[in-house]
Parts: sequence; C-alpha cells; structure tokens
Amino acid sequence: MDFNDFRQAVSKKLNIDLQGYKERQLKRRIDHLMKSQGFDAYEDYYRVLAKDNKQKDVFLDKLTINVSEFFRNKNVFETLENKILPTLLSRKKKLKIWSAACSNGAEPYSVAIILHELTPGVTHTIDATDIDEKMLYAAREGSYRKELLKNVSQERLEKYFQKDNELWSVIPEIKRKVNFKKHDLLRDEYPNGYDLIICRNVTIYFTKETQNRLYRKFWSSLVADGILFIGATESILNYRELRFTKISPWFYQKVALN
Repeated sequence: MDFNDFRQAVSKKLNIDLQGYKERQLKRRIDHLMKSQGFDAYEDYYRVLAKDNKQKDVFLDKLTINVSEFFRNKNVFETLENKILPTLLSRKKKLKIWSAACSNGAEPYSVAIILHELTPGVTHTIDATDIDEKMLYAAREGSYRKELLKNVSQERLEKYFQKDNELWSVIPEIKRKVNFKKHDLLRDEYPNGYDLIICRNVTIYFTKETQNRLYRKFWSSLVADGILFIGATESILNYRELRFTKISPWFYQKVALN
C-alpha cells in the first residue's frame, strides 16, 4: 500500500476527505505521526486506524488544525472591531456570524466579546463549527491556558474570564452567545444567511482547487455585501474571479451577481 492507496482507504473508512489537502504537507504530517506511533508501513497503520478508536482519535487530532488564541493577530482584530463590525451593524441590528474551523473556540468567543461591547443587550447569532469533536468539547468548556490570552487586555481579562487554578474560563454570559456544532468543510453542506464568515489559517493546508471550491461555497453562504475574514498568513489572489472585492487586508466582501 502506497501513500495514495492509504489516503483513499482512510478517507473511505473514517468518512473524511483527504483528497483536498496539499499532498506534500499531508504526507509529511502523516509520515511523522505514523512513525511516532511505531508504524513503518502504511498498510499496518491503516489496519490499526480501522479498528482502534484511540489511534483514530490521535490521527484526526493531528490531521486537523488546532491552533488558536484569543484576538489572534491583534491588529487584524482591531480592524474587525473598529471597521468591519461597525459597518455591518450600520446595516443590520442583529448579525449572523459563522466561525468555520473554530478549533478551541477562542476565535468565536473573541467575536462575542467585541459584539457584547459594541451592542450591549443585543443577541446576535454566532455559529462556530469544527470537524474535531474533542476541540468542540474543549470549546464548549471554554477554559484556556494563560498564554492563549496574551492579546486580551487586562480590563477584558478581569471582566470576561474567571481564574480556575492554572486555567482561565470564559464567563457563562459570553459562552451562551456561541453555538458550537460539528461540521466538515470538505464534505458537509454549508449553512447560509451569514453577514460575516470567519475562516482563518485553514485553507493554506488545501490545494488551490479545494480553496476555490470553499471560497465559492462561502460566497453562497454570505448575504449580499457579506464579508469573509481570512487568516493573516493567507490571501485570495483571484478574489475578483470568485466574486469578492477586497475591502481591507484579510477582509473580502461578497459582490452580488449582475
């Protein structure tokens, strides 16, 4: 069994799509994981993944991107807070937001904190999705190590977090503002009607063809003039072809069809 055979077999067995990932990066990540688990052959590793739930969880955890922190890339979040969200709120009192591939929940909670301050008493819809159920569980728990809060101001830290031994927990009022659920960007249907979609530092792991497919789906999921917010390590060079206009670095607005 070579790598391509392994990728196809695992995709079918675990019901995930590995074809959309950049092959070189995916192979490097899987080879490293396989050796760390004591396997030298793809066939042997596949047999274990097919029947061992613990190994399957390790595999899925390694495959998915689980790096996130509050207000990641602080200057970019300042643009979100001071420009993007106020613009959206000038058109609509209640926003519908999707944090796609939300990892540990730091990102949607950051947005919830900003909206809580911008629009006191207003209930917005913040949907947060990820393929990794372990990450979704951690996100719902909402407890974080201090290093993940390095971009949180002291005022916000004291107002929106509670110290619990070595962890800091998001207060219930903010946790209630975010709806977490499982979603696979490569396989599942996309919800729609969103004013803002946040998908940061995820598509860089996918092939160009897969990236374009995802961006087109995000376009369909956005309302007219809705905005797509991507990561600081990403750019959409063909945004015009995908019917977006670039309104600020890392922010792209949907252009309606003529």
